[in-house]
Amino acid sequence: MAQGTYRQFCPVAMAAEILCARWTIVLLRELVAGSTRFNDLRRGVPRMSPALLSQRLKDLEAAGVLTRTALATDPGVQEYRLTAAGRELAPIVEAFGVWGQRRIEAEVSLQHLDAQLLMWDMRRQLNTTPMPRRRSLIQFVYPERPLGERHWWLDVDPETGVDLCSLDPGFDVDLYVSTDLRTMTAIWMGHDTVRAAVDSGRMLLTGSKPLASAMQTWLGLSPFAKVERLAS
Repeated sequence: MAQGTYRQFCPVAMAAEILCARWTIVLLRELVAGSTRFNDLRRGVPRMSPALLSQRLKDLEAAGVLTRTALATDPGVQEYRLTAAGRELAPIVEAFGVWGQRRIEAEVSLQHLDAQLLMWDMRRQLNTTPMPRRRSLIQFVYPERPLGERHWWLDVDPETGVDLCSLDPGFDVDLYVSTDLRTMTAIWMGHDTVRAAVDSGRMLLTGSKPLASAMQTWLGLSPFAKVERLAS
């Protein structure tokens, strides 16, 4: 690993040498969640430089945590998959998230807003069950954000799954969701609700009434949204 050694035989210290380098646990979160390609991993850690991401992947491969293989159909594309040793880390990554949701104040978490990360997580957790059995396009608008972070589209296809677009895909929009990024992040993390945001005027839903009324359900929410919070 690139970082220094603790020079301790203790298993905690030895594991920390592998797992506690900057960004490693967050990268493991993405791998545990199912991202396997470099560009998808980048979307899950948008503030991590490509060079550092490449280095951390090499470190984890050297430690036996993941394997790297070329696609048979496209040898130029690499896939990164957790080994048995890597999959053993899933409960540890989850425990980090549970502790953070339970113990860190919501106001502190909501100081770190990131539209790209939020939309990427929403794409991954979206629940298609209450949605129409046809293609649906949902546009999210964050009016207060810079132009490059203002418009996002979730393209939901029952056949191919959910895709996230930062450029207009060119199809008719079924539901427009206009809100501020803080409100949407709070809803995603379980600190707020769609109904409360709509009732208070912080969110405007325009378009399909069935999609609008079921939004709290199809959002899916963060895997940690239901964790009981002990911090205010």
